[in-house]
Amino acid sequence: MSRKFFVGGNWKCNGTSDEVKKIVSALNEAEVPSEDVVEVVVSPPFVFLPFVKSLLRSDFHIAAQNCWVRKGGAFTGEVSAEMLVNLKIPWVILGHSERRLLLNESNEFVGDKVAYALSQGLKVIACVGETLEHRESGSTMAIVSEQTKAIADQVSNWDNVVLAYEPVWAIGTGKVATPAQAQEVHFELRKWLQQNVGAEVAASTRIIYGGSVNGANCEELAAQPDVDGFLVGGASLKPEFIDIIKSATLKKTA
Repeated sequence: MSRKFFVGGNWKCNGTSDEVKKIVSALNEAEVPSEDVVEVVVSPPFVFLPFVKSLLRSDFHIAAQNCWVRKGGAFTGEVSAEMLVNLKIPWVILGHSERRLLLNESNEFVGDKVAYALSQGLKVIACVGETLEHRESGSTMAIVSEQTKAIADQVSNWDNVVLAYEPVWAIGTGKVATPAQAQEVHFELRKWLQQNVGAEVAASTRIIYGGSVNGANCEELAAQPDVDGFLVGGASLKPEFIDIIKSATLKKTA
């Protein structure tokens, strides 16, 4: 089954109005493969979502970086899935390693958030990944499977889920999983989906890689059979993000 390449740009907690305007202008002017080759989604901070939406080209879409686990109410500082739907923001990133590690979001909490966001009509980039300690102790797949299971336990329809594998030890460190390491985990994740969710879901779900992806390493990573795209951090704020989007053509010719 053919899976459309997916490139997400996570801007994290970065940007001023002027900086955001420059990034969007560069994206709007970029020559990239068509929508039938690659799906591009950028994720600005909450305060810039409507601003970016008003300026960004129509073939690129927008994701929020998080949303609350249920309907809004007395949850100071949170943003609900309903609010994102109201703003016509189609995507949300959930379970990012920074939220798991810095804000202690548990696997079950992330699973609940994914299920609620989907129930409200959002599409979800659901993140899983291991720390350096986990990798060095040989427990990568145990950790990643556990995180995926917490999502699978809550989700019956995977049509609007993109799974992002982000080795925590390779985020913002400049370290990158080798293409072989990335492919190995993506292959095992797909196998886990096949055995625990179903063959159709395993074949159709896009599993993207997120760990210090940049213009220099994106082509080799994109060429891996089970790498269906990228969740890009720092490089999504730079001109090389365009090169990363263009690496989608490798899948078209593979």
